[in-house]
Order: sequence, then structure tokens, then C-alpha cells
Amino acid sequence: MDYISIEDFAKIDLRVATVYQAEAIEGSEKLIRLHITLGDEKRIILAGLKQYYAPEQLLSKQIIIVANLQPRQMMGEESQGMLLAARGTNGSVILIPEKQVDTNSKIS
Repeated sequence: MDYISIEDFAKIDLRVATVYQAEAIEGSEKLIRLHITLGDEKRIILAGLKQYYAPEQLLSKQIIIVANLQPRQMMGEESQGMLLAARGTNGSVILIPEKQVDTNSKIS
């Protein structure tokens, strides 16, 4: 395992986002397009969750995202962040707050 410094970790901006729309991406076996809100800001995140979640299961869910990740092109679309998920023997599970919190709350 490679360790990072606390200064490197402090550069990562983890936030709570809320999914307001989700749809499978045509032609992809893995990707779901998530439309999220971060307070007043709206973004699109592409996530490889299609094998584990139906898009409608993600509606209104609060998720944890890396908010300051450089956008990335995937399947010809721009993903504007990354959600956090745990991958285990039963597949991927998205990480969610234990209780409802304000959208755009900073994770510390």
C-alpha cells in the first residue's frame, strides 16, 4: 500500500450530492448517467453501476462524490466527478450518508 500525506488527502473535496435523474447509457454495459445537485450547482456523473443498480433505484439518493476531480470523457460524454462505492464479493455498493444531510455538505 502506498501512503499519502495528510496534505494530499486535504486536497480531495468530498461532498454530499443528491441524484435527481438517472438513466442507463445506451450502448454501455456498465454506465449509468447520474444528474446530481450540489447545492445550487448541477452536474452529470457517469458511474459503472448498471450491473448492480437500476437507474430508478438511485433517484433521490444522497451519494458521496469527489467534487474536485478533473472532468473525464467516457463513452463520448463528460463525467464531472466520481461517486464513492465499495466493491466486494457481492459487487459494488454506493456509499451514502447514514442520515439525511444537507446537499453539498463537506465530508471531513
